[in-house]
Parts: sequence; C-alpha cells; structure tokens
Amino acid sequence: MKVVILTGMSGAGKSTALKMMEDIGFYCVDNLPIPLIEKFVELSETSTDEIQKFAIGVDIRSGNSFAELRGVLDKLYKKGDSPEILYLDAEDAVLVKRYKETRRNHPLAGGARVEAGIALEREKLGFLRKRADYIIDTSQLLTRELRGELEKIFVKNQDYKSLFITILSFGFKYGIPADSDLVFDVRFLPNPYYVEGLRAKSGNDKEIQDYVLQFNEAHEFLEKLTEMVKFLIPNYIIEGKNQLVISIGCTGGKHRSVTLANELYHHLCDSREYGIKIEHRDIEKDALRK
Repeated sequence: MKVVILTGMSGAGKSTALKMMEDIGFYCVDNLPIPLIEKFVELSETSTDEIQKFAIGVDIRSGNSFAELRGVLDKLYKKGDSPEILYLDAEDAVLVKRYKETRRNHPLAGGARVEAGIALEREKLGFLRKRADYIIDTSQLLTRELRGELEKIFVKNQDYKSLFITILSFGFKYGIPADSDLVFDVRFLPNPYYVEGLRAKSGNDKEIQDYVLQFNEAHEFLEKLTEMVKFLIPNYIIEGKNQLVISIGCTGGKHRSVTLANELYHHLCDSREYGIKIEHRDIEKDALRK
C-alpha cells in the first residue's frame, strides 16, 4: 500500500496534481483535517478494498491545526508508517502572477499584499519541504509536463531527482529571459541570416544546422558547455536546486541559438538524474514582425 501526502505552496498546482493522481489510480482526499490523517492512514492499511494507493491533499488552509502536522508525521514514522511527501513549489514571481490572473486572495495575506502571504507560507511550510521525498517546481511546467513528472514517479517507478532543466533559446534583441540561471551568448558564430537562401529558415532546419555546425568553434563551444553543465548538475542536485534554466542567445533567437540549444538538449536528454525540456522563445518573432 502507498500513501502520499500532497502539499506545497498555494498556487503551485496542488489541486491539478491531485486530479492527476486520481487519474493514475490513487484514491484522493483533499484538505483532510490534520488530526484525522493518522487515523486515515491506519484505516487505509486495514482496508480490504482493491484500492492500494492513497493521496492526501494538505495545505495551509488547515489553519491553526496545520501546526500539528509535524507531530502527526513523527508519530506515523515511529509506528513504521512512512507516507511519502510530494511537495509542489514555484517561484514567488510565478505565484504572484497566478494569483493576479485568477484574482484570488492568498489564504495568509489577509489585507496585505500577496507577496506577504507567500513569504509567511514559505516559513510555515519549511519543515515539510525539508522532509519531502519529491519536490516538483511547477514554475516552467505545462500541465502535460506535470502529468509526465507524476507518471514518472508513481506509474513508471523511475528513480526521481527533483531537478528539472529547461534549455531555452532566445534573441538578445528581445531581452534576456528573466528566469535564466545560466546565459550563454553564441553571437560569436557566423550568422546564417546574411547567407542567401537561409534567412527564412530556423535552427530546426537541417540547412541551418549544417551551416552553424560546420565551424570548429561551434563544436568546441558545445563540448565545453556540455562538460560544464554535466559537472554542475550533480552539484545542483546536492544543493537542493529544483529548477535550472539554461538560456542560449543569438541576435534574433532563430538560427544559431536554436541550433546550439537543440544540440545541448540532445547531449543531456538521456539521463535519468533530472527532467529536461527545450523551448525556443523567439524563433517565430521575426516572421510575425514582417
């Protein structure tokens, strides 16, 4: 039997994740009163039903009783019951944006700003994040990507690391992505924009890839970058980092950066130590402006 406590920051996607857990075979209970969690786990263990997977949604809405959760977990672990903790997180700026879009108030903000409620919630949930078996940062995840992460953990039973990498191509003339952790400039490479017949194509096209990768500098850059990123990843995992955005930029974000971002993705995508995706932020912008 498996019991998962699903928790995390308000606005990080807990309700969505709980629905997904239900879709993959979990019996889900949301916002169960804290004092009842221990009894629920006991009843789950003695259940004669076919259901063998349970998910309990717990969040700051539990009010004053939330402070009792630490003691409840300690009791369960001492008795040999070990519910797994899945913690959903997101960057503060992303949470603020989500609250503004939905026009909802943060449950801890009261009459103060949303940022104040988020800061207080992080403080109250700190002990849970430290005890979490799985931490998923949803800042950059689409709904289908969140589902993929949950299936990886609870359906495919793959070894899970909390680090999720986004490789992002962009154009400097449209600004550096604000959420970048690492930024690399590939404008030192010859620009296919000025080559007859190549301007309209992108780094997803073989003609552009062949042009950019014909230069030794491109291969040397890619080799050194891959080596550095592979060195950093296990150290970021040890540190507890959950989200890594690697941004690669050229002038317009259409040719060189797309090619090199694709190549880096292919060099990193086979590992099971982390989740990974690729995005091309500005690849269509030149076409839209014409």
